[in-house]
Amino acid sequence: MGIKWRRWALPAAPLALALLAATGCESTQAARPKPTAAPTAPVARVCAEPAAGPAKAPAGAVTVDPAVAGDLAAKTRKSPPNTTFWLRPGTHRLQPDRYAQVVPKEGNRYLGAPGAVLDGRKTNQYAFGGTARDVTIRHLTVQGFVAPHDEGVVNHDSADGWVIEHATIQHNSGAGLMAGARQRVRASCLRDNGQYGMNAYKGGGGITGLVVEGNEITGNNRDDWERRRPGCGCTGGVKFWAVDGADVRGNWVHDNRGAGLWADTNNNDFRIEGNVLEANDGAALIYETSYNAVVRKNTIRRNNWVEGRRYADRGDSFPLATVYVSESGGEPRIRARTDRIEIYGNLLENNWSGITLWENADRFCNSPANTSSGECTLLVKDTGRCAQPAIATAPLYADCRWKTQRVDIHDNRFVLDKSVVDCTALCDRMAVLANYGTYPDWSPYQGERVAEAITGEQHNRWYDNVYLGAWTFVAHDPSRTLDSGQWQGMPYRQDEGSTFRARDGG
Repeated sequence: MGIKWRRWALPAAPLALALLAATGCESTQAARPKPTAAPTAPVARVCAEPAAGPAKAPAGAVTVDPAVAGDLAAKTRKSPPNTTFWLRPGTHRLQPDRYAQVVPKEGNRYLGAPGAVLDGRKTNQYAFGGTARDVTIRHLTVQGFVAPHDEGVVNHDSADGWVIEHATIQHNSGAGLMAGARQRVRASCLRDNGQYGMNAYKGGGGITGLVVEGNEITGNNRDDWERRRPGCGCTGGVKFWAVDGADVRGNWVHDNRGAGLWADTNNNDFRIEGNVLEANDGAALIYETSYNAVVRKNTIRRNNWVEGRRYADRGDSFPLATVYVSESGGEPRIRARTDRIEIYGNLLENNWSGITLWENADRFCNSPANTSSGECTLLVKDTGRCAQPAIATAPLYADCRWKTQRVDIHDNRFVLDKSVVDCTALCDRMAVLANYGTYPDWSPYQGERVAEAITGEQHNRWYDNVYLGAWTFVAHDPSRTLDSGQWQGMPYRQDEGSTFRARDGG
């Protein structure tokens, strides 16, 4: 799943598809920004100020002794479902075996006293696993586990109905946390994990009703997987895969290596609202090969400086974005709380560029250029149907392609001070574009068909926005750079009702 950006001009050998290097602005400063100070707006500062757990064991709870290695796992095995466990203050350990873990029973509750830590000591791979439903973990620090790549430490097997509250999940390899259906992750610190803070992935799909609320998600992808496996698309503060229905609200997502939030492949019905997304090395938000979302009332600032600068230094001209909508759009035929992607009421301040709507003309069901591991769109279950001659005509011509369509971007405030971002060019762009279709040779999307569709035919609109600073616009393809007058004029007619004003330092 998921290589994200592809270069405008494919190499002569079509199978050698290069990673789409996104662009940035000229600068000799390539250092990663300093960690973010606490923002002035109210946010979830839960890593520095965690809520304390119960100082005494609740009535009827089983007490777990940190002096006894494996006590938590052993008492879980011996106790019936729906048992409450209270972990005393101190560092709790599992048995010294890589696969030793706690396997909860349905309805179990794990409560940490103040100072209770479950430590994998760089020996155990998983902390909590198994398929039991409706498990609760509160007020517990989980650290030092070494989950493999793409696997997670807490809820390793993506069981359903788990509640993670007031927890600190930190300094683990892989993902700190996996997700199942109806999972609630609230007021928790997901910090400095090797790959993801949370990997919302379940084999075979089936994640519905996910809530991620009031968490601090910071410093993840410590192991820098995009450099270790270039183009893997396998990093971020949180990664979502095939999640149907998610509320992501009130989180502070900052200083992650790579993207802050990344929804990749057949996600649907997201509400991303009231978050502070800042100082992530890459995009604040990527919504890719997915459907139907509302992104509103977020504060998005100082994102994409590291990746934007890196790609700028390589001379790439693609408009690398802070909010990147890639082959994603509104689709009324897929049930959701909206039938569009609506991005409104957000403040985007001093990021490396703004919002890019992108479509790769060579990426569709059954194409070798489809990097989503053989997946097809939610409109076509049988990938093999997307072949000639049927794909060249309705309905498959439309349904075999993830389309960036029905995207409304309005009532946002875009602020850019290039002296703050420390750039002179290529960090100031808003874009709607596609590449020239070339591959494979049987593709019905060759040439400029997709570029023309995304730019003028798929109901993608900017309007009633406020721009402060020197902004430029890219339409149709990377070679068409426009000023605000050209952007508003024919044939693009974007940003009706918007205002544009330069500012000092712009």
